[in-house]
Amino acid sequence: MTIKKINIVKGEVGNPEGICIQGYEGSFHQVAARKFFGKSVQVIPCASFRDLIKIAAHAQQSAGAVMAIENSIAGSILPNYNLLQKSSLKVIGEVYLSISQNLLVNKGIQLSDIKEVHSHPMAILQCLDFLEQHNWKLIETEDTALSAKYLQQHKSKHIAAIASKLAAELFNLDIIGPDIQTQKTNITRFLVLKRQEDVVEVADADKASLYFQTDHSKGILAKVLTAIAKGNVNLSKLQSMPIPGSNFNYGFYADLEFEQMKQLNAVLKSIESLTNSVKLFGVYKKGKLIKG
Repeated sequence: MTIKKINIVKGEVGNPEGICIQGYEGSFHQVAARKFFGKSVQVIPCASFRDLIKIAAHAQQSAGAVMAIENSIAGSILPNYNLLQKSSLKVIGEVYLSISQNLLVNKGIQLSDIKEVHSHPMAILQCLDFLEQHNWKLIETEDTALSAKYLQQHKSKHIAAIASKLAAELFNLDIIGPDIQTQKTNITRFLVLKRQEDVVEVADADKASLYFQTDHSKGILAKVLTAIAKGNVNLSKLQSMPIPGSNFNYGFYADLEFEQMKQLNAVLKSIESLTNSVKLFGVYKKGKLIKG
């Protein structure tokens, strides 16, 4: 088994009606965007998460964004928390997507015809148990969906790609190997982001995301967590991050789940005196797990 890396050139297009995604048409970001906004959603492919945040902030260039924030195997995407904190974008929803990796080929191609498999290195790693059963050359590319597009454009009889079912649909490819990932439970959580002026209050909201800093005195974090628990609010996630420029001091990203808004408001009030600052990223409806 050999691995060789190649790059595929990409472009960037703005659209005031579109939703920014990291990656390209056929990517899991687009799958998540479709699950939240519907199949007719227009997407704006972005080369990086930094570009995604930048374009999503401008009304003339987009209508918002969908951004991965954590994975059940790899954990939190820490740089994206920093991007979120520095931006003025608000969280209006979330999508939990069960990731399905699939082996795609052009029409009529059989397993015996394949000599190379192209995909993002992470997708290749996720499917190694399947791939190692065959003597194929593994080619690393920068994006799963672009690998599928490359396959379709070149009409190759000897190349396969690992990508989503949506990529197979968009590029008219056959799924010759469905769900080939080794770990079948692989879930990515995506945040749905909008500009502050476009946010509409969610009547049945039951989740909030926020960031807070404390003075780092003895036991202060425990006091904050106790206040949250006393408010009958569930702390479903707590992520620490170093505060830039500090001497190993930390801030905390938290997800809170509640039944009524008055519970959240009471908790936010109770931790005011225990924190130096609190930034509320958004209040929204908890996402449900869906198949990618």
